[in-house]
Amino acid sequence: MTTGTHVIEVKGLTKRYRDVVAVDDVSFTIEKDTIYGLLGRNGAGKTTVMSILTAQNFATSGDVRVFGMQPYENAKVLSRMCFVRESQKYPDDAKPGHAFGAARLFFPNWDQELADRLVEDFQLPMNRRIKKLSRGQLSAVGVIIGLAARAEITFFDEPYLGLDAVARQIFYDRLLEDYTEHPRTVILSSHLIDEVANLIERVLVIDRGRIVMDEATDAVRDRAANIVGDASAVDAFVQGRQVIHRESLGNVASVTVLGALTLADRERLAVAGLDVAPVSLQQLIVRTTQHAAEQSALDEGALR
Repeated sequence: MTTGTHVIEVKGLTKRYRDVVAVDDVSFTIEKDTIYGLLGRNGAGKTTVMSILTAQNFATSGDVRVFGMQPYENAKVLSRMCFVRESQKYPDDAKPGHAFGAARLFFPNWDQELADRLVEDFQLPMNRRIKKLSRGQLSAVGVIIGLAARAEITFFDEPYLGLDAVARQIFYDRLLEDYTEHPRTVILSSHLIDEVANLIERVLVIDRGRIVMDEATDAVRDRAANIVGDASAVDAFVQGRQVIHRESLGNVASVTVLGALTLADRERLAVAGLDVAPVSLQQLIVRTTQHAAEQSALDEGALR
């Protein structure tokens, strides 16, 4: 059975494709009624993890439990999950109404009124075959299914990438509205990190097949700061701190350091004439993964 409020438990999950390790011994839990951001670069392993959790791929090793059960060929689990991805395939003659009709039969919590409203929001042409839809309209079909299904666990694997900025904002707004009224677990895979930063409650960052961050979003925001000013003064301040990025232009340096700044730190910065700039979630994740890659390269070099 699930432990406490965990709806997903993953232990030692590994997926290999011949010589390539797509997912490398990852362990994590997913809480009930929480919006997660599964973040990372393209090719980091996000889709592989989600496809294994939804029983559309096999793990090489490790243990995956969804609602306390193994998901593969388990109708009790699969009917409670919805996996929406950009590459979804539909029959050649299918129209959006056919896709929504099939979803209504499969998902017990389907809300037709919400689906109809979203069709209007996204201005989706219902009489056009899906294969003739634009990329944005195809993305809208997936997003509508993902929201109107109201599955207990919903995975969005960047299906909204085909949407323009206005339509993506509609998706974010409707997701938040409906989640507030009908809480469920949502796992949002994205590399548009700053766009989804205000939606997600917990951050899972995967980099080269490994989990490099698993924290509440609010805690992550305070984890780093950019120190900007005279290079020698910046260097003096950051000495002994964990530096994850550095940029210089002439005598001016901008250094990203990990660790929350204390009141004494801020007073010292003011005396030194240094500026402190916040680090966006996207900056922090990019810097963290870059730093991890650089460190890994150094470690590999030391072993040769």
